[in-house]
Amino acid sequence: MKITIIQEDVQQPDITEEELSEHWRQLYSIPEVDEIKIYKPDGYPDANTLHTYIQDADVVFGLWISKNVINKEFLSKHPNLKYISCLGHGFEEFDTEMVRKMGLTITNTIYGAQTIAEHSWALLMEICHNISYHSDHTKTTDWTIPKNIASYGLARKPLIELYGKTIGIIGLGSIGFNIAKIAASFGMHVLSYNRHKKLGRQYRFVEQVSIPELLERSDVISLNCPYTAESANMINQNTIEQMKDGVILINTARGGLINEQDLADALNTKKIYAAGLDVLATEPNISSSPLLKCDNAYITQHIAWLTRASRFRAIDMAIDNFEAYLQGEPKSVIS
Repeated sequence: MKITIIQEDVQQPDITEEELSEHWRQLYSIPEVDEIKIYKPDGYPDANTLHTYIQDADVVFGLWISKNVINKEFLSKHPNLKYISCLGHGFEEFDTEMVRKMGLTITNTIYGAQTIAEHSWALLMEICHNISYHSDHTKTTDWTIPKNIASYGLARKPLIELYGKTIGIIGLGSIGFNIAKIAASFGMHVLSYNRHKKLGRQYRFVEQVSIPELLERSDVISLNCPYTAESANMINQNTIEQMKDGVILINTARGGLINEQDLADALNTKKIYAAGLDVLATEPNISSSPLLKCDNAYITQHIAWLTRASRFRAIDMAIDNFEAYLQGEPKSVIS
């Protein structure tokens, strides 16, 4: 089998390209693997470049699942292709019936459930306790001045306790469920909406409700659902009006879930107390986003997944999924 790997740029200071490439070479231990080609594009490649990378490969790792590539016109140029591994959780909707008829298997890689849940909680903690602000104030204040000494021990911004409050999680997949467990450990009541009700003992602490009920009852709302035609702009003026006054919104899923102007308006009026966002709608060119001007929007650059551990875990899980496919027991299949 010929394998093409599209290796994304190294996006953090504690990993080298060679470390990632070396980790991929585990594939040579699989008897069916004859050839591995690793490509390291500067940014994500366009369709023409992808054609050059894939050529007659049987397997591709690192292809983003979008309508631009998962379509008949694109895939028909690569008749040898049998297996595609998306190195991420999220993917756009595509024609699964067409993919199956072409004999293709497509999988995603659920590597970041812990990492992304932790980042979601970090955003919430920053909002509730303003750690960065208070740390900067503590370090930059002249504590030899009597009036400053007198103000020592005073909170400069409100501190919010989460114990006893209600969190509503939209999307109870692996990330959402990890957030639910963290929230429960903080003494929060956990609500969730999922398209298909989750069954099993592990979900007993979660009260599964409709979206309108979740919006109405939650003190904190976390978005952890896929971006689809149905979920696009799900946070908008209408749904915001259904929320409690002073709610906190967290989004580490996809920027397109939110109408950014409607959210900015709600932040400016304090209908929404604050928003913690790792994703915006027009990435990477976010300069026009109205949320950049909101003091109560806490924004990071789509880095929730980006720990050293998660990068290597993604490769390990992708290879594990591929081996399961070769053994006739594919998992994490999205096609």
